Amino acid sequence: MDLDNFDHLLDRPDTPPPPVFRAREALDFLDARWYTGTNRRGRWMDLIGDYAGSELFIIDGDSLLEVILNDPLLSIAKENGQGFQILHAIYLLERMLDDFLTRSAVFEIVFWEANKHLILQTGQSDYVVSSRALARVLLQKHLQKLPIPVHYFEDLRDEEWIRFLTSRKPMFVMANDGGLGDTQTPLAAEISLNQRVFLLDLLSQGIAVALLEGAEFRNSKILSFVYEGRRDAGAREELPAMFWTSVAAVRQTLDLARAPHSVQLDEVPPERFPDSETCWVGVAHALLSWPQQSLFSAELMFLFITHCFLLQAIQVEERARPVEELHPDLDSMLLSDFIPKVLSVLRWGLTHSAPSVTIDLDGRVFTSLVRFVLDSRAPLRDVIGVDISSRAESLWNSVGGPPLDFVKMAVRFPCPRAPLPSRQEAAPLQLLPFDNPVFNDELEATTVDVDEMGELTATTDHLHFGQGTMFSDTNHWHAHKKTILPKYLGGEDPKPVDAKEKRWRLRVQQRFMRNLQWHAATLTGASGSQLQQISIIPGGSTSAAAKKARRDDAETSVAVKQKAAQSKAKQAAPKKKSKKDQLLDDIAQSKQKKENDGATVWWQSQLDAMSKMPTSEKITSLTALSRNKRSQEGWVGTQVKLLRLHLELTLWTEESSPEDVRDRFTISIMRMVKDLYEQTGQTTKSLAILDSVLLAMGFGDYCESLRQTAQRLDDSHALAFSFIKLFKSKGSVPRYEFMHITESPVVWQLRCFGEYMDRSMDSQPDPRVSFAPDAWQREVLDCIDNNHSLLVVAPTSAGKTFISYYAMETVLRESDEAILVYVAPTKALVTQIAAEVYARFSKNLNGRSFWAIHTRDYRIHDPQKCQILVTVPEVLATLLLSPALARVWTPRIKRIILDEIHTIGQQEGGAVWEQIILLAPCPIIGLSATIGHPEVFNSWLGSVQEAHGFKHRFIQHPHRYSHLRKYNYALQIPLLTTEFKGLELHRRTGRMRFLHPINMLSFGARVLPPDLSLESADTLSLFDALTAHRETISLMANIDDLDPSKFLPKGRLLRQKDILEYEGALKDVLSHLLISENAQDSTSTLHQVIHRLNDPIQSTVPEASLNTLPSTTEFRSNLIHLLSDLHISGDLPALLFSFDRSYCEVMARDVLKSLERAEESWRETSPEWKRKIQAWETWRLRSKERERLAERVKKQKKDADDPTVPDTDSSWESSFDPDDPSPQFSFASTSSTYTKKELDDDIYDLTRRGSVPDWVVRCLRRGIGIHHSGMNKHYRSTVESLFRLGFLRVVIATGTLALGINAPTKTSVFCGDSPFLTALMYRQCAGRAGRRGYDLLGKVVFYGIPMDRVQRLILSKLPSLGGNFPLTSTLCLRLFNFLEGSDHSPVAVSAIHSLLKLPQISFVSQSGHHQLLHHLRFSIDYLRRARLLDVNGKPMNLYGIAAHLYYTEPSNLALVALLRAGVLHKICNQSSTITAKKDFILLMSHLFGRRYLPRTYATEANITFLTHRLPSKIILPPLPKAARRVLLDHDQETLRVFNSYAVTFASQYASQFGPDQKLPLSGELVGQPTSTPSPFQEYLRNTGIRVVARSAFIANSGHTDTFSTVEELTRTVRKGLHLNEHAIPSMGKITSSAGEESQAFALNAYLLDFYTHGQVKTLEAANGIRKGDVWYLLQDFDLCLTTVRGVLEQLLTNASKEAASSAASVDESSERGDVDSGYGTFDPAEADDEGDGIAGEFKRPAGVTDQDWRVFEVVDGALREFNEKFKKMWA
Repeated sequence: MDLDNFDHLLDRPDTPPPPVFRAREALDFLDARWYTGTNRRGRWMDLIGDYAGSELFIIDGDSLLEVILNDPLLSIAKENGQGFQILHAIYLLERMLDDFLTRSAVFEIVFWEANKHLILQTGQSDYVVSSRALARVLLQKHLQKLPIPVHYFEDLRDEEWIRFLTSRKPMFVMANDGGLGDTQTPLAAEISLNQRVFLLDLLSQGIAVALLEGAEFRNSKILSFVYEGRRDAGAREELPAMFWTSVAAVRQTLDLARAPHSVQLDEVPPERFPDSETCWVGVAHALLSWPQQSLFSAELMFLFITHCFLLQAIQVEERARPVEELHPDLDSMLLSDFIPKVLSVLRWGLTHSAPSVTIDLDGRVFTSLVRFVLDSRAPLRDVIGVDISSRAESLWNSVGGPPLDFVKMAVRFPCPRAPLPSRQEAAPLQLLPFDNPVFNDELEATTVDVDEMGELTATTDHLHFGQGTMFSDTNHWHAHKKTILPKYLGGEDPKPVDAKEKRWRLRVQQRFMRNLQWHAATLTGASGSQLQQISIIPGGSTSAAAKKARRDDAETSVAVKQKAAQSKAKQAAPKKKSKKDQLLDDIAQSKQKKENDGATVWWQSQLDAMSKMPTSEKITSLTALSRNKRSQEGWVGTQVKLLRLHLELTLWTEESSPEDVRDRFTISIMRMVKDLYEQTGQTTKSLAILDSVLLAMGFGDYCESLRQTAQRLDDSHALAFSFIKLFKSKGSVPRYEFMHITESPVVWQLRCFGEYMDRSMDSQPDPRVSFAPDAWQREVLDCIDNNHSLLVVAPTSAGKTFISYYAMETVLRESDEAILVYVAPTKALVTQIAAEVYARFSKNLNGRSFWAIHTRDYRIHDPQKCQILVTVPEVLATLLLSPALARVWTPRIKRIILDEIHTIGQQEGGAVWEQIILLAPCPIIGLSATIGHPEVFNSWLGSVQEAHGFKHRFIQHPHRYSHLRKYNYALQIPLLTTEFKGLELHRRTGRMRFLHPINMLSFGARVLPPDLSLESADTLSLFDALTAHRETISLMANIDDLDPSKFLPKGRLLRQKDILEYEGALKDVLSHLLISENAQDSTSTLHQVIHRLNDPIQSTVPEASLNTLPSTTEFRSNLIHLLSDLHISGDLPALLFSFDRSYCEVMARDVLKSLERAEESWRETSPEWKRKIQAWETWRLRSKERERLAERVKKQKKDADDPTVPDTDSSWESSFDPDDPSPQFSFASTSSTYTKKELDDDIYDLTRRGSVPDWVVRCLRRGIGIHHSGMNKHYRSTVESLFRLGFLRVVIATGTLALGINAPTKTSVFCGDSPFLTALMYRQCAGRAGRRGYDLLGKVVFYGIPMDRVQRLILSKLPSLGGNFPLTSTLCLRLFNFLEGSDHSPVAVSAIHSLLKLPQISFVSQSGHHQLLHHLRFSIDYLRRARLLDVNGKPMNLYGIAAHLYYTEPSNLALVALLRAGVLHKICNQSSTITAKKDFILLMSHLFGRRYLPRTYATEANITFLTHRLPSKIILPPLPKAARRVLLDHDQETLRVFNSYAVTFASQYASQFGPDQKLPLSGELVGQPTSTPSPFQEYLRNTGIRVVARSAFIANSGHTDTFSTVEELTRTVRKGLHLNEHAIPSMGKITSSAGEESQAFALNAYLLDFYTHGQVKTLEAANGIRKGDVWYLLQDFDLCLTTVRGVLEQLLTNASKEAASSAASVDESSERGDVDSGYGTFDPAEADDEGDGIAGEFKRPAGVTDQDWRVFEVVDGALREFNEKFKKMWA
C-alpha cells in the first residue's frame, strides 16, 4: 500500500511497446514497465529475524541449484575445464541448506519445470547444457535424502501448485530474477524474460519474493531484497497482448532449443529402472546404440562406467585432484562429443529410474583413470583391481559391448609427460611476538609459530599524529570538545562559560526537569493509580546479617506470622497502658466516633435529597457522591455500594422487556455483589441481602463460598434505606422470575463473566511488595534477594514491571554507593524509566542525585555519582570498557537490568547486548515478553553468568493478566453513507467483526501456537462446535467429559486458572483433529468445527475479497469511520500501528482533514452553532459593561477574601473560543483533568522553536498524536504524557511505541500490512491493549490487512533469537585498551579471564573454547600488523578511529589502513579543496552507510533515464584507485593471518576432527575404503591434493589450502573449523565492484548525492530511499563524519603536545568534590538529539605539519557542508 506516494514520485511516462516483441525488447519493456519499479520498492531485510520469523517460505529449487552450479570454485560445466565434480556440488547444496536451517529458517523446496532453463543455461554449448542438466537431476535426487520437503510442479498455473499454495500458504518465495540477460550467450534474454514473468505471476498471486542470488548470510541473519506481493488477478492484463504472445514464443523457443542428444533420447521409449544395476544396463545400451560413434568411444564408455564403480571405494580426500593433461585431440573429443553424450544419456537414465537410484561420478577421477590406463598399458584388472574390473566387465558383456583395445588407444593418444602441479604449500605465517601477562595465561593452550625476532618493518607514515603512542580514551565520541569523564578520572576541566551561557544552560536544565516532573506525574502503577513515592534513608546496610534477615522475613508466610502473633498474645499478660497512652487512645476513639456520626448524618441527608428522584437520576447522583471520601469508608461505604446494587435491581424491574436485557443486568449486578463480598465489611443483615440477590438470579449455591471472603461488622450497624424485596413475604417465591438465569451458572460465567474472574496465579501476600504476588513473582523476589542472575520471560500485562523497581529499591536501601544500571533499547524508553524512577523513589545523597540518564545524545546528572543509571546499550558497553572507570565506578555496579532483551537478535546493535552480557561484573536481570524458544538463549546466558561466579535462574510465565479479543474491520461491508458528519451522528457501521481464535485455523495450521489463548466465552463456543460433531470426535475423546457443567468446579465463582485447565482439555481434542484432518477440506470435521466459529456476517464476504489488499483511497477514506466506530463502542483510547514513519503522518493528516472538513460543513449549516456564535458575539460586545460592573464590585468589596462576591467571568462565553474544535469533531477526552490552558502552554512550548508543524498542533488539539522516532523528542514525550493522562485518545505510531513505553491502551489497531509487521512486532504492539488497572479486556483490530495475513499473524510463532559473533577484532582491541588503560584493574582482569574461559562465546556460535583462543591469538597478530597494538598489547594512536566506530567494522579498520598508508593525505592535499572534499565524501560513502541497489534498477538504461531528470548520480562511483590498492593489500595481509590460523588450528586438532568424510547436513559418509588398494588408488593417494584446513569436498574441484579471499576461507574450511566471515576484518565487500562475484549489487550513491545537492525528494525519487528512512541514514553518516573529525582533532592535539617538549603536563590530581545540584552535570549542549554535534572552531596547534592540517581542514569542511544540508532537512 502506497500511502506516501513513494511509488509515483517518479513521473515516468508509460513505456510504449516496441513494434516487434523479440526477447530482448520484451525483457526491456517488462523491466521498464514493471520490474524496475518493483526493484525500487524492494527492502533489504533480515529474512528471518525481521521478516519471516518461524513462518514457512519456499526456495525455488532451480534458483537454488543455479547458485550452487555458479559457484566459481565448483568444477562443473566450465567451458574450458575438466571435471564433473558432483560431490563438491552436493556438499555446497547441503552446506547452503544447513546455513538456512541453523538460522531457524522454516522452508520447503519447490521445482517448477517451466523454470528449468535458468539452471540449464539453454543456448550454451552441448557440454555446458548436458553437464548442468545431469547435475540438476543428481542434485534433485540428493534432495530426496534430506529432511526437507521437496515438491515438483509444472508451472504456477498447475492445479497441484494452487492446492499447495492454498493449503501451505508460504509467506514468500526465495528465487533468482534471471539477471540482466545482457551477456553474449545465446538465449540469455529469453531465459531472463521467462524468469521475470515467473516473478510477476508470483507477486500477483500475493506471494512476496526475496532474491536468493546475492543474499548475505551474516552471523544469524539472512539478508536480501524483499519485494512485497500484491494479489492482483488482472496483473497480466496491464501488459499488451503482443507482449504475452512474445512470452509464449520465447518459452517455445527455449523448449525447442535442447541439445541434439536430448532430442535423440526423447525418442527412445521410456523405461523404468528400479535399481542402479538396471539403470546402468539401460544407460550402457543407449550409449552403445548411439549412431555415429567416435573413435575409441567404446573404451571411453567402459572407463567411464568403471570410474563410477571405483568411486564407491575411494575416500573423499583421494578425490582431490589437480587437472591432468591428456592428448589435445582426446581432450577435445571428450569435451565436444563424448562427455555431452554420456551425461545426456545418464540424465535420461536417471530421469526414468526410481527416486532412490542415483549415480556418483567424478570428472577428474575419470580423467586420471584414462591417463593412468593409457600410461600403464597394463591389463585393466592389474590397474583397478579384480572386484571393480569384474563388475565392469560383467556389465559390459551383458549389453554386448565390443572388444576393447587400450593399447591401441594409448598409441593413438599418447599422454604428455608434463609433471603434475606441485603439491607443496607455502609455509604457515610466523606470528609477530606478543607478551601480555593477562592474555598469556589464557593463550598458553594455543601452539603457534612465533618469529621471536620478527617485528614490523618501518613504513612511511603520512600521519604525524604521535604515531606509536598510547591512545587516551577520555573524550566524547562525536563531540570531542567534551570529556566523557571528570578530571579526577582522566578527563579535563570543563571550559569556563560566561554569564549568558550560564543563563541559557540554567533555562535548558529547568525546562528539562519541569518536563520530567510532568512526565513522572502522568505515570501510573499496575493498579492504574498514581505512583506513590518511597523515601529511602541514606546510609543503608550492606551487611550479610541484614540481607539474611530480609530474606528470612520474605520466606516466612503471612499466615505463619499471624498465627505466631496470636499465640503469643494469648500467653502474654495484658500490659497496663500508661495514662498518656490511654488518653491518646480515648482521643482517637472520640475522633473516630465523631467522624462516623458525621458520616452517618451526611449519608442520611444525601438519602433524603435523593428520595424523590427517579431511579436513573439517583444512580447519577450516587456516582457523583462516590467520589466523596466519606462514601468510601466504613459502614457508610458499604451502604453506598448496597444502595447502588439496590438501584441497579430497581432499574431492571422498570425495564419494559426485562428478559431482553438480562445479560447486561446480571453482569453488572454480579460484579457489585462480588465486590461487596470481597472488599467491604458486612453485617448479618447485609449478608442476607447479598444472599437473596444471588438466590434470585440463580446463584444460590455460591453464597457459602462468597461469605468466606467477607469481612464481618458489628450487627449494631443498621441499613439507612429499604432494600428491594426480591422474594414474596411468605416463603422463597421470587417476585421477579426474569432475574433467574436460564442456563447453568457455570455456563453463564463462561459466556458472560470471563472478564471479571479472579486472575491471580497462586498469589499470596508478601511483605516485600505492596501487592499479593503470584508464585512466579515470589520466585523472582527470592532470586533478587539472593543476588542471582535472572531471565524472566512473561507476556505484556503479566506483571514484570515491579521486578526492575524492586531491584532498584534493594540497591538503594543496601548502601549509598552501590549502582544499578537499567538498559533500555531506545532513548524514549530511557526517558520514561528515568521519570518513573523519579516518581517512585527519593533519596538524599548530600547534594548528589541518586539517578542519572546517559545516552549518546545527552546526560542528566552525573552518571559516575548516581546509584540508578538509566542508559542505552551502546553507552553501557562503552562505560564497561572504559579504563578510567574500571577501578572506581565499574566495581560499584551491583546489578544490570536488560529490558526488552530480545532486541539482542536485531540486525543492528544486537552485538552490543552480547558484549554487555560478556563483560557484566554483576548479576543480570533480563526481561522480555517475546523470546521464541528461550531455552537456548537462557542456556548461554546462564553459562556466562556462572563463569562470572553468579547463580542463574530462568523464570517463564506464559499467561497475560488480561485477554486480547481480536477483530477484523471488514472494509468489504458497504456503508449506508460514506460521509462523516461528526461523532454524535455516527452510527455503527457493522464492520467490526469478531475473530474467534480457533477460526483462524482455517489458514491451514497443523499445530496450535503455544500462546494462542481462549477467553472463557471462546471455550464455550468451541465446546458447542465440538459437540455438534460428537459422533466423529468421540473416536478420539469423550465430549461429554468436556461439558463445562461437569468439567468446571461448582459452588464457587470460576477463576482464570479453571479456564486455563478447561482450555487445555479442549485444545487436546483440537490438536488431534489438526494432526488427522485437513482444515481446508470442506468435508472434514475440523473444517466444519472451524467454520461454525466464523463470524456470520464476515462469512458472507467472498474469500478472495477478504484476502485482497484495499486500495489506497479506500484505506485512507475509511480511517475516520474506524475511529468513530471505536469511539461509540467505548473502545478508545486506541493506538494505531503503522510501520512506516511517513505513513503515520499521512494517516494523521487524513483523520484531521476528515474532522475539519465535517466541522466546517456542520458550522456552515447548523442553527445551533449560529445561535451559539451570535450569543458569544453579543457577550463580547458587552465587555465594557462587564468591566464597569467588575470595577463597581471591586469598590464595594470590603473583604478581599469575601466568597459571596460573584465571579463576573464564570459564564460559558468567558472560556469559549470559536477556533477550538467542537467536541463532536474531536477525539480529545472531555473528561480528562488536563485543562485547555495546560494544552495551550504545552503547544506554545513545542512551537516556540518552530520544530512542530502547524498540522501536528491541530491534531493535538483534536486528541490525535503521532509517535515515531523521527518526530521531535519533546513532542513525542508530550504525546506519551497526554495519552497516559487520557487527553489524547488516538495515537498513530510505529513499533517504537510498543518497545516498553508506558502507553497502555484499550485498543491496538494494525493499520495496513508491512514487511516489518512480524510475529514479534505483532505481539509487542498487540500487548499494549488491555490496560492493567483500567481494562479487564483489550481489543486488537486489523484494518486494511488481508485476512490470510491476519490469520498468519495470529497463528505465528515467535522466532528464535538471532545473535552475533561478538569477539571481533575491534572488541579485542578495546579489551586491550580496557586492560592497559586501567593498569590491569581487577575488574578488567576478571572480565577478560571470564570471557576467555567460556565454553561458547555466543549463543549462535559453534566455536568451542580452544578455537576461540586461536581466533583471539591470530586477531592479536592482525592488530599488531595493522599497527593498532604494540608487542605488549598497548593500543596505538589510531585506536581512536577503530574503537569509536566499532559498530561499523570492518569499515573502521579500513579507514585506519587508509590513514596509515597516506591515502587520506593524498586525497585531501589536492590543489582543489572542492574536489578534495568531494573525493573524501566519496571515500567515506564506500566505507559507511553502504546501501545496495538491485541490479535491474542499476541498469545503464534506467540510470540514464533518471540522471537526465534528477541531479543524483544514483550509482556510487568506484573507490579511488589508491584506496582500493591499499585495501586490497590489507586484505591479502589479513588473509595470510587467518589462513595461517585455519591451517594451524586444523593441524593441531586434526586427530580430534578425524577424516572429513561426512556431508554437513545429511551426515552421509562418502566412500568406503578397501583393505587392499589397487595401483590406481595408490596413484590417487600419492598424486592427490592434500588439504588440512579446506574441506575435502571443496578440494574435490582441485583446490588447496591456499585461499584467494577471506570469504572463500570462511565458507570452504573443513568440518570442525568454525570461521565467521564477519569476525575477520575483510575488505572484500568494500573493494569489490558491481558485477564481481563478491558484489552482487551496485552501491547506492545517496550519501554522495545528498552532499552534492541536499535534496531529500531527489533521494526518494532517484535513489529509492523512503522518506521515513532518510533522516536516520543521514544522521548515522553525519555521526561517523563527526567522529572522524573529533579523533583527528585529538590526534593533532597529541602530536602538538609531543612536539612541544616543554609543555606542562596535565594536572590530574584534582579531588572529587563537585556537588550535583540536580542540574549540575546536565550537559546542555547535548540536551537535544537535534542539537549541533560539530564542535566549535579548532585552531591549528603548534608543530602540526601542513599536510596533517590540510587533512583536518578538508574533513572539517566536508562535515560542515554535509551537516548544514542535513540540518536544513529536519529544521
